[in-house]
Amino acid sequence: MVVDVRGLRNQRGTVHVCLTRDPAHFPDCQGDAASVRRSIPAARAGRITLPGVVAGDYALALVHDENSNGRLDTLVAIPKEGFGFSRNPRIRFGAPRFRDARFTVEGSRTTLIVNVRYLL
Repeated sequence: MVVDVRGLRNQRGTVHVCLTRDPAHFPDCQGDAASVRRSIPAARAGRITLPGVVAGDYALALVHDENSNGRLDTLVAIPKEGFGFSRNPRIRFGAPRFRDARFTVEGSRTTLIVNVRYLL
C-alpha cells in the first residue's frame, strides 16, 4: 500500500502515520497492537510505502510534526501543525469518525491520497 502525501508546507520535522482497522483506536492507534505506524522525515514523506497491509477496511491518520516532539501541538485546542486523514473528510470540531475516513484495501497496489491541512 502507498500513501501519497500532498500539501506539506515545509520539509521540517517528521510525518507520523497511523493505520488501523479498529474504530476504537482511531485516530491515534494507541493501544492497537495490530495497527501499522510509521514515522518518516518530512523531507522524504511524499510517498510512504506501508508493506504487508492485508485486505480489509482501514482508516488512516497523519500528522506533520514540524518540531519532531512526537505529538500534534495545539493552541487553544486548535492544531498548530498539519494533519490529514484517509478519504480527506470534512473537518469540523476534532478528528473525523472512523466511518468517515474508512477505505478498503483490496491488494498491495492500493494507493491513498492524503491532503495535509493546516489551521494555523
